[in-house]
Amino acid sequence: MTQIRHLGITVSNLETALRFYQDLLGFKIHKMALESGECLDNFSALKNVSVTTVKMYDKNKNMLELLHYKSHPEKPFNNRARRLSEVGCSHFALTVSDLDSLYKKLTKEGIKFNHPVQVTPDGKVKVAFCRDPDGTFIEMVEEL
Repeated sequence: MTQIRHLGITVSNLETALRFYQDLLGFKIHKMALESGECLDNFSALKNVSVTTVKMYDKNKNMLELLHYKSHPEKPFNNRARRLSEVGCSHFALTVSDLDSLYKKLTKEGIKFNHPVQVTPDGKVKVAFCRDPDGTFIEMVEEL
């Protein structure tokens, strides 16, 4: 392995997800496409897949890929009591420059956090966990 290529997040509502990831968090859209075909069916282990993909980058060129399945819609996590301790990918983390300001901005927009901003016991970072509009956990970290 040479590096992590991207993080893929399946979303239930593309417009809502773009408002969150683009407008509130600052990711920039690089490419948006409607994808389908045998190759996609094969690697997804699904049949007749139709998915809108949105490749987005932060200012350091880290890629986030939003996936909105038109052919296989699923219910978002926030329709049930999902816990951070569930097996599988539990969350992803973003480094931010001013967590206190971002926390205020996101809570004002109705984004729910597990707990207000806190400093870790070692005093090296501020941290807060929130959920995206579909319930995906995001760890926000400010290095001190």
